[in-house]
Amino acid sequence: MSAHLTDAVVGTGPLTRLVLRRDRVRLPLWLIGITVLTGVSARAVAALYDTPAERAGYAATVQDSAVSRLFGGVPRGVDTIGGILAFEIGSVASVTVALMAVFLVVRHTRSEEESGRAELVRSTVTGRYAALLSTVVVSLAACVAAAALVAGIMALSGADPGPSVLFGCGVGGVGLVFTSLTAVAVQVAASTRRALGIALAALLAFFLLRGYGALDGTWWTWTSPFGWQDELRPFGDGARWWPLALSLAGTVVALLVAAWLAAHRDFGAGLVAERAGPARARAWLATPWGLALREQRGLMAAWAAGLVVTAAVFGAVGNEVRELVESNAAVASILGGTDDVVLGYLSYVVTFLGVLVSAFAVASALRLRHGEVAGQAQTVLAAGVSRDRWAWSAIAVTVAGVVGVAAVVALTFGVFHALVTGEVDMIPRLWRAVMATVPAMLLLASVVVALHGWLPRWTLLAWAGPMWAFIQAYLGDLLDLPGWIAGLSPFEHLPALPTESFEAGPALVQTAVAVALTVVGVAGLRRRDLS
Repeated sequence: MSAHLTDAVVGTGPLTRLVLRRDRVRLPLWLIGITVLTGVSARAVAALYDTPAERAGYAATVQDSAVSRLFGGVPRGVDTIGGILAFEIGSVASVTVALMAVFLVVRHTRSEEESGRAELVRSTVTGRYAALLSTVVVSLAACVAAAALVAGIMALSGADPGPSVLFGCGVGGVGLVFTSLTAVAVQVAASTRRALGIALAALLAFFLLRGYGALDGTWWTWTSPFGWQDELRPFGDGARWWPLALSLAGTVVALLVAAWLAAHRDFGAGLVAERAGPARARAWLATPWGLALREQRGLMAAWAAGLVVTAAVFGAVGNEVRELVESNAAVASILGGTDDVVLGYLSYVVTFLGVLVSAFAVASALRLRHGEVAGQAQTVLAAGVSRDRWAWSAIAVTVAGVVGVAAVVALTFGVFHALVTGEVDMIPRLWRAVMATVPAMLLLASVVVALHGWLPRWTLLAWAGPMWAFIQAYLGDLLDLPGWIAGLSPFEHLPALPTESFEAGPALVQTAVAVALTVVGVAGLRRRDLS
C-alpha cells in the first residue's frame, strides 16, 4: 500500500469504533427487526401452508398474479415452504436492509459534514477517506449480519439450508449495493436531505424496475439489484450463485466512484453545489410559516414525485388484475370472482399508498426537530417569534403538505386506473378512499410532535409507526397477529375503502387523538430548554 493511500485512510479504526458506539442501539434494533420479521413470517407460512394441496393452491394464486409480481418479483418454487417464505418476505427484507444501509451511511457522512462535527474530526490525525471508509465498513458488516440472520432463521424454520443461505446472500447483496450507492449520493449532494432523496429515489426506481420486469419476464429485471436477488432463484429450478457477482461488482464500482468523488470535491460541499438564493427574500419568507414552507417545499416535491409515480404504476396494473381473473377460472374460484378481486386489489393499494404518505408525514413533522438541532429555531426565536408561533407554523405546513400530497397521489391513482380500465366513475371513489386515510397519516405525524415536545432525544422513534403500518399492510394476512398488535397500525381501524362503506367514527377519533398529541407536544416544547 502506497504511503499516499495509507495517509488517506489513517484513523479508520478509531472512527469505525465511534460509528459502532453511536449506533449501538440503532443497528441492533434494525437487525432484531429483520430477524423477528423473518421468524414470525416463517412460523405463519408453516402454519398456513402445511399440506401439499394448500401450497399448490398458493402457487396457483400467485403464479400469474400481476400484483404479486409487482411487489414480490417472479414467483419461483412457491410450492415449497421455503419458496413461499422467500416470495412473501423477500422484498420486505431486502428493502429493510437497503433502508438500514441508506440511513446509516448518510447519518455518518453527509450529516456529520453538514453539522460541522466532521470538520472537528478532520482537524485530528485522520485521512480523507477515513470517515467514508469506516462508515462503509460498518454498513457492509451490518448487511452481512442481516444476511446471516435471515438465512439462519429460514433454515431453522424448516427450509432447506442451502437455498436458505443463497436467499440470505441475495438479501445482503441488495444492502451492499445500496451502501455503495448511498456513498456516491453523499458525495453528489451538499445536504443530508438531498443525499437521502437521491438514495431513496434510487431505491424506489430500482424496486419499480424489478416489478415492471417481473410482470412479463423482460430484461428490465436485470437492471435492478432487486432483480439480481430474484435471479438467484434459491428455491426454484436452476438455483444459481453467479448473479451475486453482479451485486458485488456493482458495489465495488460504486465505492470506487464514491472514493474518486471524495478526493475531487471540497470538504463540506457536494459535486452539485447548492443554488444561490436571491439577494432579498420575499415578504412571505419573513414569517414563521413562510420559512417553514421554504424549508419543506423540496421535501414535499421529492415525496410527491416519488409517490405519484408509485400511484401511477399501481393504477395502471388494475386492468391486468381483471384480465388475469377473467382468463383463469381456477384463480377466479380461489379469489372469489372478478369484481371482488379487483376491488380487493384497489382497497389494498389504497391502504398501501396511505402508509407511504404517512412516511412523508413523519418526515415532514421531523423538520421541527431538525430546525432545533441545526440552530435555526434559536435564530427565529431570537427575532421575537414565540415558541408557540414557530411550532404551530411548522405543524400547519406539515398538515397542509400531507393533505396536498395525499390529494395528488389519490387523483393520480384514480386517473391511471381509469385510463387503462375505462372506469371513469372510479376516479372520485378512489380519491375519497385515499383521502379517508389522512387521519391515520396525521396521527402518526402527531407522535413526532409529542415526542419532540417531551422526549426530544427519542423523536426518531416515531418512524416505528409507519414502519409497523407498512409491515401490517404488506404481511398482515400472512402473520395473522392478535388484534391488539395489528391494531397498533392506525390504518387497521379505518374502513377498507372502496370495498367497505365509509364510517366517520374511526376517522374522527384519530383526528381528535392527533390534535391532542399535537397540543401536548407543543406544551412540552414550551416548558423545556431547546437543544
